[in-house]
Amino acid sequence: MKLTDIERKRILPFSRNAKNKKDRYSLLSETVLKDLRIYYKQWNPIEYLFEGQKGGKYSTTSVENIVTKAAQKSGILKKVTPHMLRHSFATHLLENGTDLRYIQTLLGHSSSKTTEIYTQVATNNLRSIKNPLDL
Repeated sequence: MKLTDIERKRILPFSRNAKNKKDRYSLLSETVLKDLRIYYKQWNPIEYLFEGQKGGKYSTTSVENIVTKAAQKSGILKKVTPHMLRHSFATHLLENGTDLRYIQTLLGHSSSKTTEIYTQVATNNLRSIKNPLDL
């Protein structure tokens, strides 16, 4: 993501040529924004928000390695990919009551049918909830 791809007034990151070569806005957490400001002041990136050791954007492999190492440091034993983060984001939005149409827009899905897959994931989570009377 280029530094110019963050709409500063509304604090919305803009992804160009993201999944399926689509452009879209996303959400930026207030907590992450605070950390990004500290990061920006410390590292002074020039073109991209996160730049490789020699400048320029990170390669796909580098991003995958960063996500894998972060998962390992967190004690997650399962293989984690950047795409799984996308699925988790959508599932958490749905579980917290975000309208499916907004999730569709954030993920850049052309069809609502694609986004509806997440309703199945959220429904599966409902099955794992124990009724307090059964505890």
